[in-house]
Amino acid sequence: MLLHIFRSGSQVQHFVFPSVTLYAPALEDGTRLIDGKGYAVLRQNLDLLCNPLNGIGLISTDVFDTLLLRHPKSQRSRVMEGEQRFARLLKQRGFHASAEELYRVRLLAEKFAYRALNVGGSAGEVRLTDIISRQLAMLGLPPELLHRRIGLELEVEKTSLSANGRLAMALRQQRQAGVRVIAVSDTGLATDQLSELIAYFHGPGLIDKIYSSADVGASKRSGRLFSAVLAAENMFPSGMLHIGDDYIADHAVPRSMGIHTVHIPKSPIRRYAARADGARREALRGLRRRLAPSGPASCAISDRNSFGREVFGPIVAQFCLYIWLYATQAQAQGDCALAFCARGGIGIRQAFEALVARLQLPLDIRRENILVSRLIAARTALERRHGAVLDELGREFAKSSFAQVAHALGGATYELPPSWDATFAPARFFDMLSSPSGQPVLEDVVRQNHLFKRHLDMVCGPARRIILCDTGLYGSTQRLLAAGLPERHFETIQFARCNYKGLSEDHFPDVTGLMVEAKLYNPLRIETVVLRYWHIVESLFEPAIASVRHLTEREDGTVSGNAGAIAHDVIDATAGNPLLKGVLDYIDHVESGAQVMRQADVAWIRLKRAITNPSAFDMVALGVGPRSIDFGRGESIHVLAHTDRTGLAKRLKSTKSQLWREGAIARDFPHMKSALLSALELAHIVRGVSARLYR
Repeated sequence: MLLHIFRSGSQVQHFVFPSVTLYAPALEDGTRLIDGKGYAVLRQNLDLLCNPLNGIGLISTDVFDTLLLRHPKSQRSRVMEGEQRFARLLKQRGFHASAEELYRVRLLAEKFAYRALNVGGSAGEVRLTDIISRQLAMLGLPPELLHRRIGLELEVEKTSLSANGRLAMALRQQRQAGVRVIAVSDTGLATDQLSELIAYFHGPGLIDKIYSSADVGASKRSGRLFSAVLAAENMFPSGMLHIGDDYIADHAVPRSMGIHTVHIPKSPIRRYAARADGARREALRGLRRRLAPSGPASCAISDRNSFGREVFGPIVAQFCLYIWLYATQAQAQGDCALAFCARGGIGIRQAFEALVARLQLPLDIRRENILVSRLIAARTALERRHGAVLDELGREFAKSSFAQVAHALGGATYELPPSWDATFAPARFFDMLSSPSGQPVLEDVVRQNHLFKRHLDMVCGPARRIILCDTGLYGSTQRLLAAGLPERHFETIQFARCNYKGLSEDHFPDVTGLMVEAKLYNPLRIETVVLRYWHIVESLFEPAIASVRHLTEREDGTVSGNAGAIAHDVIDATAGNPLLKGVLDYIDHVESGAQVMRQADVAWIRLKRAITNPSAFDMVALGVGPRSIDFGRGESIHVLAHTDRTGLAKRLKSTKSQLWREGAIARDFPHMKSALLSALELAHIVRGVSARLYR
C-alpha cells in the first residue's frame, strides 16, 4: 500500500521507503537521508505520524477505507444483505416485501435523490435516513421502521469492515501529544451512526469530533466540508493535516486549499475484488429477475379505457413515483418549485397528484401548472440574443421565410419589406430583428416576455430553482428558458430524454429522463420502446387545448393565455381521453409502490408488443390523430399518413416517412406483417449490440 503526504506550496520534501511514499513539509530538524534518486529515506509505514508534526494542530481522517477498512464486498452486496435482513424482520411483523423489492426501491430512491442533488447544484450528501424514509413510504411500510432499518444497516457495516489498527495507534500518539483528531467523511450516515461504527472497532477516546457530509450539508469533494471544518475548529489550512484514500476528495481538493494531506489509496486488488463482487451480484440479480414469474396476466383489455388502465396505468404510476422521489430530494434542498408545463405536464400532474394522494406520499414542494411552450421559451432566449434559439428556429423553419418566423414569434401580422420573404437563415436573423423593419416584431416579443415573467413570478414565487415537468424528449423548453432567464435555474424532469434533433447536448445535465435516457430504441432495454412511437406518450398526457402561443393581461392583473384556464383544480385532462381516464382508474385502486413496480414490469412487456408488433386492436387503442406542429403554426401532421403508392417497393419505402413505422407496416402489409416486423426488430437488436461493442 502507498502512503502519500502532500503539502501545497514551495517548501516540499519527498520521502520514500519500502511500502510508503510521503510528500511532506520539511522537518524542522533538517534530518535527511538521501538515496541515489534524491529522495529521503525514513522508517517504514506510519512512523512519520508517530513523530511530532511541528505546526500541525489538527489531524482529520477519512472514515471508510481509511480508519475503517472495507472487506472486498461491493456496496450493492452490502445493501442487498441489509434488505434480506429487513425482509425477514418485516415477515416477522406481518408485512410482506421481498428483498428484491426492497433492494430495487432503495436503489431508485438513491438514484433520483443523487440526481436531484447534483442537478440542483448542492455540494452536500443525500442522507441515508431520507433514502430509507422514501423507500418505506413508496412500499407502504410504517415510518416507525426507519430506526430499525438503520440499525440493520449498521449491523451489515460491522460485518463488512475492520479496524486500521496502525493508523489508530498513530492517531492516539498524536492526541497524547496534544494534537486534536477528528473524522471527516463524505457519507449518507449521520454523525452518531459514524460514532457508533468507530467506537465498535476502535473503542472510545480516539476521535475528538466527527463531521459527516450528510449532517453538515457539504462534501469533501467540493471542498465545502473542509471549509466548514476549518471554521468550526478555528484552524488555518496550514495547521491541518488530512488523511484519506480518495485521490480527489482526500488529496487534490484539500491540498488546493493549503491543507497538508496524507493519501492512502486502496490497493488495486481490493478495488478490483469489490468491483467483481458488484458485477457478480448484479448478474445474479438479473438472472433471478429473468427467471422469476412475470406476474399475473392483465385483465381483459377490450377498449382504450381498459388499455389505459391495464397497460399505461402501472407505467404512468411508476413514472409518478419517480417524480415524487426526485421532488422530495429537491424539497429537502429548498428554494424550488415544481412547474408542470402546458400541455403535456397538465395530464402528468393530474396522475401525479392522484397517486400522491392515494399512497399518502409526503410532499410539501410548491407545484403549479405553467403557461409555457417552446414558442414562449424561444421568445425569452431571442430577447437575450442567445444562440440556442437559432438552433431551434433553424430546425423548425428550415424551409420557411423570415416573415413566417417573424409572424410566429411576434404573434401578429407585420408589413415587412421583400427582404423578409427570403428563405430563413438563422445566422442573419438577429440582424434582421435589429433593423427598423424588425423592431415591431422585437417589441411584441419583449411584451410577451414581460407577461411570461409576471406569470412565472405568480405561479413559482421567488423560487430560484424551477423544476419543469413535461413529457420529453429533447428538453427544448428548458434549454431556451435557461438561456433566456439566467436569473433562475431551470431543470426538467420528463418521461424520456433523447437527442432526436441532433443538436447540442450541453443542457442535458439539467434534463432527466425519469423512465428513459437513450439515443435510440434498443430491444434489450424494454423502456426504450417508447422512442419507436413517442407520439402516443405525448397524446396520453395532453388535454384537448391549444399550445400556448399568446399571453394577455386580465383586468385583475393576472396573466392568461390562449390555451385557456389550466389550473389543476380547473382543467380535467381526461376529458375525451380514454387512455388517461384508464390511468386514473388504475391509480384509484393502487395499494402500494411495490404493487406498481410489479405490475409495471408486466405492463412494459404488453406495451412493447403493442408498439413493435401491433394487433388490429392495438392499432385502435394506440391510434393518434393529427399532431400539431406548434411553434406558432397551425399546421398538423398525421402519425400514420395514408399512402396511395402502388408497388411493393414503393410502399415499403413510404414506411420510412411514417411516425409509427411498425403501425404503418401492420396496416399496409397485413400478410407480410410478421416477417417484416421480425426483420425490423432484428435490425434494431443488431444496431443496439453494435453500439455497445463499439462505443
